[in-house]
Amino acid sequence: MRLISLVFLLGASASVNAQQTYLIDWDEVGSESIGYLVDLIQINSSNPPGNETEVATYLQAELASEGLQSSLYSLDATRANLLARINGNGSRRPLLIMGHTDVVGVQADKWYADPFSGMRQDGFIYGRGTLDDKKSVAAGLMVMKLLERYGVELDRDIVFLAESGEEGTPEVGINYMVEEHFELIDAEYCLAEGGQNVIVEGLVKTVGIETTEKMPRRVTLVARGTPGHGSRPTLENAVVILANAVAKAGSWDTEVRFNETTRTYFQRLAEISEPEDAYRYNNVENPDESDAIQQHFLENYPHHYSISRSSVAPTVVDAGFRKNVIPSEASAILDIRMLPDENVEEFYAKLAAVIDDPRVEIIPERIYRPAAPPSEIDNEMFQSLERVAKEMYPSATVLPTMSTGATDMAQVRAKGMQCYGIGPARSIEEINSGFGAHGDNERIAEDAFVEFVQYLWNVVIDTAATK
Repeated sequence: MRLISLVFLLGASASVNAQQTYLIDWDEVGSESIGYLVDLIQINSSNPPGNETEVATYLQAELASEGLQSSLYSLDATRANLLARINGNGSRRPLLIMGHTDVVGVQADKWYADPFSGMRQDGFIYGRGTLDDKKSVAAGLMVMKLLERYGVELDRDIVFLAESGEEGTPEVGINYMVEEHFELIDAEYCLAEGGQNVIVEGLVKTVGIETTEKMPRRVTLVARGTPGHGSRPTLENAVVILANAVAKAGSWDTEVRFNETTRTYFQRLAEISEPEDAYRYNNVENPDESDAIQQHFLENYPHHYSISRSSVAPTVVDAGFRKNVIPSEASAILDIRMLPDENVEEFYAKLAAVIDDPRVEIIPERIYRPAAPPSEIDNEMFQSLERVAKEMYPSATVLPTMSTGATDMAQVRAKGMQCYGIGPARSIEEINSGFGAHGDNERIAEDAFVEFVQYLWNVVIDTAATK
């Protein structure tokens, strides 16, 4: 009966060629995977300072327990990157699986549980990194173990990279690996974080596959004026100069432009949407409707507004030190996220024209993520991602997506690798709960995490296993 049950599950799962060979008990593997995720959460790798080497050595020990060798590579001894490889027959180029081992910091008093406890409650796992991005690290670890455990014959090498420093310090992580050890991670395709599946009324309705991302290109505005006593207003008040500049930048209606990813995203979304929304999605490039549609997006769905343009959002203002002193200088940070093909210098020139005040200096942030073209949506990997998604979630529509955030895929995309971000399924209520990535009480549903591991496994087998 046990075997019959396994075969029945097999028939309903993805990647038939692979699954006919590898009868996996996903109850047992799911429980094992959850154990790894909990262990990883319990290692505090908040960045700063990172201390990712502790995560890397844990992974190294777990891989070794399966007979898999791995190596640590580090620019900083406390912030190592782990690399493991399972060799294929070389008939196809490698597949890279990536996940980052650092997490953002926490305000522990805002959490109702220890953010590094990995607490399991009511079907959820709580802790910093459950979504961003130790779920990918745990899933990659599990897939490598399964490949070795089942002796899977491969047409391509599978490379597992657990990289440090993604949360703002890529020089110790992906930058170091690309600049110093790229030959070890060079691959035809890579799979990493960035996607998200959406559950509606209990069923996965959309499977989001991240094929590109916007470029972080922040600037600091510095306004200079005449200092003085707060009781005597002046026309050269740096705070007023800055406020006017921030207001102009923040209300700037930047150019609407689409690429293959966003165009396909809206086209496919229109096919599954109610008539009013479908009309908007079908007319995003209609010049007669664009302004009204973009205003609707801004008011009701800022994500759609953001992926339609290079966006500008004021985030930090710094001015003055006493309530009765007019300062000589005031500054503000603009979080600019540019479209992948935006000309950076031309955009800054347009920003200067919008502000139109020589008393305001625009100081660009150091560029730490390179520009890269979107990954293709008509190649073998994307077709596999679609095929597996449709087999696991028959009612779902696959949407290529452009992330408004940033990931370490930018660095390897810039080297010519075709990269795709995948993620677990979350309901609309869960997405809006505040328990997401970087939030307080970050959490992931246990069943969604296990399905995420299964999805990664199925795609790896579908694209890499010898048929």
